[in-house]
Amino acid sequence: MENTTQQALYRSGVAARLAGLSVETLRVWERRYGVSDTLRSERGQRLYTAGQVRRLGLLKQLVDNGHPIGTLATLPLERLEELAGVRADHAAVPLALVRVALVGETLARRIAATGNGLEVQRAVARLDGDLAPLQGAAVDVLLVELPEPDETMVPLVAAAREAAGAAAVVVLYRFCASATIRALRAQDCMVVRMPSELGELAQLCRAALAGRQLPSVDRPAGTVPAVRFDEAALATITAAGNRIACECPRHLSDLLLMVGSFERYSAQCVSRSTADAQLHRELGHAAGLARSVLETAMERLVVAEGLPMPALIPRR
Repeated sequence: MENTTQQALYRSGVAARLAGLSVETLRVWERRYGVSDTLRSERGQRLYTAGQVRRLGLLKQLVDNGHPIGTLATLPLERLEELAGVRADHAAVPLALVRVALVGETLARRIAATGNGLEVQRAVARLDGDLAPLQGAAVDVLLVELPEPDETMVPLVAAAREAAGAAAVVVLYRFCASATIRALRAQDCMVVRMPSELGELAQLCRAALAGRQLPSVDRPAGTVPAVRFDEAALATITAAGNRIACECPRHLSDLLLMVGSFERYSAQCVSRSTADAQLHRELGHAAGLARSVLETAMERLVVAEGLPMPALIPRR
């Protein structure tokens, strides 16, 4: 076990989110494959170091790219980095502090007390107040605390971003209408619920700076990822999505049902010749890759809209 005396420690739910995993998947991986050698809190909760979170993130990336978790679980970190195309010398360099400008008096006090990878350059108490202190900040990220934002605040966020010269914007909320979330995202803002652990803020800021990309679908034949959302899970998401204005959960569920059905149909299709059989294998493979990309989009949509995340089918 690595020395954790001076390291930040994350509970399992936070560690899973930072690694891009569901808590259910993390539990399955630990129970079946022993992927983590964690500490325990006084109350018996699992605690993860930043290095362990990084390892989990590499495992997630490699599994997404078709590697079976059973063969990855016992590999050393250096081998995982090699498989993922990560240079070990870069991996060992500590992450630089993210320079931020803050909007929100409570958030400023909490960050000032903990740090957590953020270097606060400027701060103002209110979005609709005097933004002069933000002028010329030239920060990496504008971090805005809006517990209950509405659409009137969208232009105010844009004005604050221009004043601070921020490369990216992260808006933290507790309750928000879907229309407001969409309007903010249309302005290239990352919009997320206020995390319970301030340690997540630096990761959110880095993600906003880096942008989010869907995983590559350039995989060789025979490595189509397993199904993550079955019909019952999609029905759960659709039912929950009916309570919000955005209809994307229902539309995406319909697409996943259709693509998944075609994937299965292609595998069952009667072949008249060898060439015909090869064609249907290719069609099924293409459908499987499309399904995997759409499932990744669904995971993001569920998290973004605050919908209940069904227990995902563990990848094999």
